Amino acid sequence: MIDEIRRQFELGWGLTELHLASLVEADFLWEPAELCWTVRPDSGGRWRADFAEVEPDPVPVPTIAWLTWHIDYWWSAALASMRARPLRAPTEVLWPGNGPAAAARLRTLAAQWREVLAAITVERLAEPAAFPWGIAENRAVADTVLWVTVELTKNAAEIGQLRLLRAARA
Repeated sequence: MIDEIRRQFELGWGLTELHLASLVEADFLWEPAELCWTVRPDSGGRWRADFAEVEPDPVPVPTIAWLTWHIDYWWSAALASMRARPLRAPTEVLWPGNGPAAAARLRTLAAQWREVLAAITVERLAEPAAFPWGIAENRAVADTVLWVTVELTKNAAEIGQLRLLRAARA
């Protein structure tokens, strides 16, 4: 089962890399709709993501920059959880400031996730896991590991769709 988990992650990462490699800088901050979530520099020049604790209705359409921030946030949290480290709040996760740096950050997270998967055991997969559901949900580490691939694939598809829409409108 562990080999299959690793292969599924690589499949999801391959889709992500396909889109990351095709992005140009202008893709990242392109706003596809009037109601949009993006990243913006604060007064100190740090790039912060639009964020709400409760998802608004209607849900804002994200920019690619926001999606790369979002992946950084949840993947960093998943890594912290797997390593028994404290999780950062969404407001503590900053966007790196440009597309190539954001893509490089995701590649770093992928490398770190491969390290986690390389060390995973069947026994570890059965251990209780709190992220991202909370311990009351009765989930195991296997749920977290599998969720990472699903969430990554979903976010990669969103990035790809936004990239294609921008290119079609150009």
